[in-house]
Amino acid sequence: QVQLVESGGGLVQAGGSLRLSCAASGNILSIGVMGWYRQAPGKQRELVASITSGGTTDYVDSVKGRVTISRDNAKKGVYLEMNSLKLEDTAVYYCNAGGVKYFTPFPYSERGPYDYWGQGTQVTVSS
Repeated sequence: QVQLVESGGGLVQAGGSLRLSCAASGNILSIGVMGWYRQAPGKQRELVASITSGGTTDYVDSVKGRVTISRDNAKKGVYLEMNSLKLEDTAVYYCNAGGVKYFTPFPYSERGPYDYWGQGTQVTVSS
């Protein structure tokens, strides 16, 4: 089984900073694109930022210049550094791992690719 565990959310004042972390665990062979999504109350989930295994990044326009996504392939982790936070950044943030391939040891078999989601972490920006 593959699990994603997020941490780092919380309450912050407008203009402040937060760093979100997400770690994947399990018998993982490889992970494709990793990303952070967010969902605000009454709105659809949207992609905030993504990063390929080679380090190519992409950002939604509303966070460009304020947010940096990074990745540690050895630790199977993805991170989101958020600065100059705005009220409209308030949402539940979800980590996503796409194209995950993993193995089962006994008997050995390789499975995937599958997509996985973390449980979500709340980010609240106050005025």
